[in-house]
Amino acid sequence: MAAPVSPAPRTVEDIFKDFSGRRAGLVRALTVDVDEFYGFCDPEKENLCLYGHPNGRWEVALPAEEVPPELPEPALGINFARDGMHRRDWLSLVAVHSDSWLLSVAFFFGARLNGNERKRLFSLINDHPTVLEALSDRKHGRDNKSGADNGSKSRHSGKRANDVQTKTSRPAVVDDGYDEEEHSETLCGTCGGRYNANEFWIGCDICERWFHGKCVRITPAKAEHIKHYKCPDCSSSKKSRQ
Repeated sequence: MAAPVSPAPRTVEDIFKDFSGRRAGLVRALTVDVDEFYGFCDPEKENLCLYGHPNGRWEVALPAEEVPPELPEPALGINFARDGMHRRDWLSLVAVHSDSWLLSVAFFFGARLNGNERKRLFSLINDHPTVLEALSDRKHGRDNKSGADNGSKSRHSGKRANDVQTKTSRPAVVDDGYDEEEHSETLCGTCGGRYNANEFWIGCDICERWFHGKCVRITPAKAEHIKHYKCPDCSSSKKSRQ
Protein backbone atom coordinates (compact mmCIF):
# COMPACT_ATOMS: atom_id res chain seq x y z
CA MET A 1 0.00 0.00 0.00
CA ALA A 2 1.34 3.44 -0.92
CA ALA A 3 2.28 5.72 1.93
CA PRO A 4 0.34 9.01 2.25
CA VAL A 5 1.93 12.03 0.63
CA SER A 6 2.14 13.95 3.89
CA PRO A 7 0.92 13.33 7.44
CA ALA A 8 -2.41 14.95 8.19
CA PRO A 9 -2.46 17.47 11.06
CA ARG A 10 -3.87 15.87 14.21
CA THR A 11 -3.74 18.44 17.01
CA VAL A 12 -5.91 21.52 17.33
CA GLU A 13 -2.87 23.74 16.85
CA ASP A 14 -1.66 21.91 13.74
CA ILE A 15 -5.12 21.86 12.17
CA PHE A 16 -5.53 25.57 12.82
CA LYS A 17 -2.10 26.26 11.32
CA ASP A 18 -3.13 24.30 8.22
CA PHE A 19 -6.41 26.26 8.08
CA SER A 20 -4.62 29.60 8.46
CA GLY A 21 -2.18 28.85 5.64
CA ARG A 22 -4.93 27.76 3.27
CA ARG A 23 -7.06 30.76 4.20
CA ALA A 24 -4.18 33.18 3.61
CA GLY A 25 -3.67 31.70 0.14
CA LEU A 26 -7.35 32.08 -0.76
CA VAL A 27 -7.50 35.66 0.52
CA ARG A 28 -4.41 36.48 -1.52
CA ALA A 29 -5.92 34.98 -4.68
CA LEU A 30 -9.07 37.09 -4.31
CA THR A 31 -7.35 40.36 -3.31
CA VAL A 32 -3.63 40.79 -3.96
CA ASP A 33 -3.39 38.40 -6.94
CA VAL A 34 -6.94 38.94 -8.18
CA ASP A 35 -6.00 39.80 -11.78
CA GLU A 36 -3.81 36.72 -12.06
CA PHE A 37 -6.54 34.58 -10.50
CA TYR A 38 -9.14 36.03 -12.88
CA GLY A 39 -6.94 35.16 -15.85
CA PHE A 40 -6.55 31.53 -14.77
CA CYS A 41 -10.34 31.05 -14.58
CA ASP A 42 -10.93 30.93 -18.32
CA PRO A 43 -14.50 29.67 -19.00
CA GLU A 44 -13.20 27.88 -22.09
CA LYS A 45 -11.20 25.48 -19.91
CA GLU A 46 -12.45 22.42 -18.07
CA ASN A 47 -14.01 22.42 -14.60
CA LEU A 48 -11.59 24.30 -12.36
CA CYS A 49 -11.28 24.67 -8.60
CA LEU A 50 -9.51 27.20 -6.37
CA TYR A 51 -7.21 25.54 -3.84
CA GLY A 52 -5.53 27.14 -0.85
CA HIS A 53 -2.38 25.35 0.32
CA PRO A 54 -0.99 25.12 3.87
CA ASN A 55 2.09 27.14 2.88
CA GLY A 56 -0.05 30.19 2.07
CA ARG A 57 -0.07 29.67 -1.70
CA TRP A 58 -3.08 29.27 -3.96
CA GLU A 59 -3.71 27.31 -7.15
CA VAL A 60 -6.40 27.06 -9.82
CA ALA A 61 -6.48 23.45 -10.95
CA LEU A 62 -8.60 20.51 -12.02
CA PRO A 63 -10.17 18.48 -9.22
CA ALA A 64 -8.38 15.43 -7.86
CA GLU A 65 -8.79 12.31 -9.99
CA GLU A 66 -8.84 9.77 -7.19
CA VAL A 67 -12.20 8.75 -5.70
CA PRO A 68 -12.72 9.43 -2.90
CA PRO A 69 -10.29 12.35 -2.84
CA GLU A 70 -7.65 12.74 -0.15
CA LEU A 71 -9.43 15.88 1.10
CA PRO A 72 -12.85 17.45 0.53
CA GLU A 73 -12.86 19.22 -2.83
CA PRO A 74 -13.49 22.95 -3.42
CA ALA A 75 -16.41 24.14 -5.53
CA LEU A 76 -16.15 22.73 -9.05
CA GLY A 77 -16.41 24.84 -12.19
CA ILE A 78 -15.90 28.31 -10.73
CA ASN A 79 -14.52 29.41 -14.10
CA PHE A 80 -17.80 28.78 -15.93
CA ALA A 81 -19.57 31.60 -14.07
CA ARG A 82 -16.76 34.12 -14.49
CA ASP A 83 -18.06 35.98 -17.55
CA GLY A 84 -21.75 35.58 -16.70
CA MET A 85 -21.63 37.74 -13.55
CA HIS A 86 -20.29 41.08 -12.46
CA ARG A 87 -16.67 40.58 -11.40
CA ARG A 88 -17.38 41.67 -7.81
CA ASP A 89 -20.33 39.29 -7.48
CA TRP A 90 -18.32 36.42 -8.96
CA LEU A 91 -15.43 36.99 -6.55
CA SER A 92 -17.88 37.07 -3.64
CA LEU A 93 -19.41 33.79 -4.81
CA VAL A 94 -15.96 32.18 -4.99
CA ALA A 95 -15.20 33.55 -1.51
CA VAL A 96 -18.34 31.99 -0.03
CA HIS A 97 -17.51 28.60 -1.52
CA SER A 98 -13.90 28.98 -0.34
CA ASP A 99 -15.08 29.56 3.23
CA SER A 100 -17.23 26.43 3.06
CA TRP A 101 -14.28 24.43 1.76
CA LEU A 102 -11.93 25.73 4.45
CA LEU A 103 -14.31 24.65 7.20
CA SER A 104 -14.89 21.25 5.63
CA VAL A 105 -11.13 20.59 5.40
CA ALA A 106 -10.53 21.74 8.98
CA PHE A 107 -13.24 19.51 10.38
CA PHE A 108 -12.23 16.65 8.12
CA PHE A 109 -8.87 16.74 9.89
CA GLY A 110 -10.63 17.33 13.21
CA ALA A 111 -12.97 14.35 12.97
CA ARG A 112 -10.96 12.49 15.63
CA LEU A 113 -10.93 15.39 18.08
CA ASN A 114 -13.12 15.28 21.13
CA GLY A 115 -15.91 17.78 21.78
CA ASN A 116 -13.81 20.26 23.74
CA GLU A 117 -11.04 20.16 21.14
CA ARG A 118 -13.50 20.77 18.30
CA LYS A 119 -14.96 23.66 20.23
CA ARG A 120 -11.49 25.14 20.73
CA LEU A 121 -10.66 24.67 17.04
CA PHE A 122 -13.82 26.44 15.93
CA SER A 123 -13.15 29.23 18.43
CA LEU A 124 -9.69 29.79 16.91
CA ILE A 125 -11.17 29.78 13.42
CA ASN A 126 -13.99 32.09 14.41
CA ASP A 127 -11.56 34.68 15.80
CA HIS A 128 -10.57 35.58 12.22
CA PRO A 129 -12.61 37.12 9.41
CA THR A 130 -13.94 34.77 6.77
CA VAL A 131 -12.56 34.95 3.24
CA LEU A 132 -15.74 36.77 2.22
CA GLU A 133 -15.31 39.28 5.04
CA ALA A 134 -11.66 39.85 4.11
CA LEU A 135 -12.73 40.42 0.48
CA SER A 136 -15.52 42.81 1.54
CA ASP A 137 -13.17 44.75 3.83
CA ARG A 138 -10.68 45.03 0.98
CA LYS A 139 -13.27 46.42 -1.42
CA HIS A 140 -14.71 48.73 1.21
CA GLY A 141 -11.25 50.13 1.91
CA ARG A 142 -10.60 50.81 -1.78
CA ASP A 143 -14.01 52.37 -2.40
CA ASN A 144 -13.85 54.80 0.49
CA LYS A 145 -10.23 55.95 0.59
CA SER A 146 -9.22 59.49 -0.33
CA GLY A 147 -5.79 61.04 -0.70
CA ALA A 148 -6.09 62.53 2.78
CA ASP A 149 -7.08 59.19 4.26
CA ASN A 150 -4.06 57.56 2.66
CA GLY A 151 -1.67 60.02 4.23
CA SER A 152 -3.23 59.51 7.63
CA LYS A 153 -3.22 55.74 7.32
CA SER A 154 0.40 55.67 6.17
CA ARG A 155 1.48 57.70 9.16
CA HIS A 156 -0.53 55.43 11.41
CA SER A 157 1.05 52.35 9.86
CA GLY A 158 4.54 53.75 10.38
CA LYS A 159 3.71 54.41 14.02
CA ARG A 160 3.10 50.74 14.66
CA ALA A 161 6.82 49.97 14.77
CA ASN A 162 7.15 52.15 17.86
CA ASP A 163 3.97 50.82 19.41
CA VAL A 164 5.18 47.20 19.34
CA GLN A 165 8.84 48.16 19.87
CA THR A 166 10.19 46.19 16.94
CA LYS A 167 12.99 47.27 14.61
CA THR A 168 11.12 46.76 11.33
CA SER A 169 11.97 49.68 9.06
CA ARG A 170 8.56 49.89 7.39
CA PRO A 171 5.20 48.12 7.36
CA ALA A 172 4.66 45.52 4.63
CA VAL A 173 2.65 47.09 1.82
CA VAL A 174 0.51 44.92 -0.39
CA ASP A 175 1.32 45.15 -4.11
CA ASP A 176 -1.96 44.31 -5.81
CA GLY A 177 -1.48 46.04 -9.16
CA TYR A 178 -3.42 49.18 -8.29
CA ASP A 179 -2.11 52.76 -8.25
CA GLU A 180 0.30 53.75 -5.50
CA GLU A 181 -2.48 55.45 -3.57
CA GLU A 182 -4.03 52.01 -3.13
CA HIS A 183 -0.91 50.59 -1.50
CA SER A 184 -1.62 51.59 2.09
CA GLU A 185 -3.38 48.31 2.88
CA THR A 186 -1.57 45.92 5.19
CA LEU A 187 -2.72 42.32 5.58
CA CYS A 188 -1.78 39.91 8.34
CA GLY A 189 0.81 37.42 7.07
CA THR A 190 -0.98 34.57 8.85
CA CYS A 191 -4.74 35.09 8.54
CA GLY A 192 -4.88 37.70 5.76
CA GLY A 193 -7.00 40.06 7.87
CA ARG A 194 -6.79 43.80 7.14
CA TYR A 195 -4.99 46.14 9.53
CA ASN A 196 -7.11 47.53 12.34
CA ALA A 197 -5.70 50.19 14.65
CA ASN A 198 -7.55 48.65 17.59
CA GLU A 199 -5.56 45.40 17.37
CA PHE A 200 -1.99 44.63 18.39
CA TRP A 201 0.35 43.97 15.44
CA ILE A 202 4.01 43.03 15.16
CA GLY A 203 6.36 43.22 12.15
CA CYS A 204 8.93 40.62 11.10
CA ASP A 205 12.47 42.03 10.75
CA ILE A 206 13.34 39.39 8.13
CA CYS A 207 10.47 39.33 5.61
CA GLU A 208 8.98 42.68 6.72
CA ARG A 209 5.46 41.25 6.84
CA TRP A 210 3.06 42.25 9.61
CA PHE A 211 1.01 39.95 11.83
CA HIS A 212 -1.76 40.08 14.39
CA GLY A 213 -0.08 39.46 17.74
CA LYS A 214 -2.67 36.76 18.49
CA CYS A 215 -1.90 34.98 15.21
CA VAL A 216 1.78 34.54 16.13
CA ARG A 217 1.21 34.26 19.89
CA ILE A 218 3.02 37.50 20.73
CA THR A 219 1.58 39.82 23.38
CA PRO A 220 2.49 43.49 23.83
CA ALA A 221 4.36 42.50 26.99
CA LYS A 222 6.44 39.91 25.10
CA ALA A 223 7.12 42.37 22.28
CA GLU A 224 8.79 44.78 24.69
CA HIS A 225 11.60 42.25 25.19
CA ILE A 226 12.08 41.39 21.50
CA LYS A 227 14.85 43.31 19.75
CA HIS A 228 14.58 41.54 16.39
CA TYR A 229 11.37 39.64 15.70
CA LYS A 230 11.29 36.63 13.34
CA CYS A 231 7.88 35.37 12.22
CA PRO A 232 7.18 31.60 12.36
CA ASP A 233 7.92 31.16 8.64
CA CYS A 234 11.28 32.92 8.83
CA SER A 235 12.21 31.12 12.04
CA SER A 236 11.65 27.70 10.46
CA SER A 237 13.03 28.49 7.00
CA LYS A 238 16.57 27.47 6.12
CA LYS A 239 16.76 30.53 3.93
CA SER A 240 16.25 32.99 6.79
CA ARG A 241 18.96 35.59 7.00
CA GLN A 242 21.17 35.28 10.03
